[in-house]
Amino acid sequence: MFGDKKILAIIPARSGSKGLPNKNILPLNGIPLLAYSVLAAKEAGVFDEIFVSTDSEEYAQIALQYGASVPFLRAKELAADHSSSWDCVLEALAKYQEMGRDFDYVFLLQPTSPLRTAEDILGALQLMKDKNADAVVGVCEAEYNPLHCNTLPEDFSMKNFIPKEVLKPRQQLPKYYRINGAVYLVKSANIMVSQNIYDSNVFAYVMPRERSVDIDHLVDFMTAESMLKRSK
Repeated sequence: MFGDKKILAIIPARSGSKGLPNKNILPLNGIPLLAYSVLAAKEAGVFDEIFVSTDSEEYAQIALQYGASVPFLRAKELAADHSSSWDCVLEALAKYQEMGRDFDYVFLLQPTSPLRTAEDILGALQLMKDKNADAVVGVCEAEYNPLHCNTLPEDFSMKNFIPKEVLKPRQQLPKYYRINGAVYLVKSANIMVSQNIYDSNVFAYVMPRERSVDIDHLVDFMTAESMLKRSK
């Protein structure tokens, strides 16, 4: 798809999680959560390396069992609650450069999006090529129109909660999208200069809601498990 360009898949799976402890390795329909992203990346068949970034030896062993590479563990200071996924991307690119390996593109595949498919990965890559983009980000239609949201005063009065111009059938309102966390594809050179990918030539890869579940809490986990069972 990209000729001689090298593509690195990074699956960030730190061991610390307060909302849902050890969520990245929780068995979802009998398979550790992080394994879904590894398997989708393998099925896509376009990556020169599928790397799981983790600070945990246990997580690393699970990643290896499913066919990912873990040539090094993530630095502890990059596995804290305040650390971003882009921190581990920069660390990975630097570490691989030290090993004599450079990549033109990085595809960040968060393990909390287990319903993302190989087709989504290939679709995002095709969009990147078609648009000659610097970045592609996965989105889906928002479950609730933000025009129907507002703040509340101390007495919880809902007077003028929804402006009159918004009181119309849902079909007549503009369509809103949200970032779903499933797809982040960037040029390595760009991310090494700035982590704000939205300042670049970035395009949205639109995914259906049923593949956009982002697991953060138990209810998200249960939703994903139910949807997986129904799809089978």
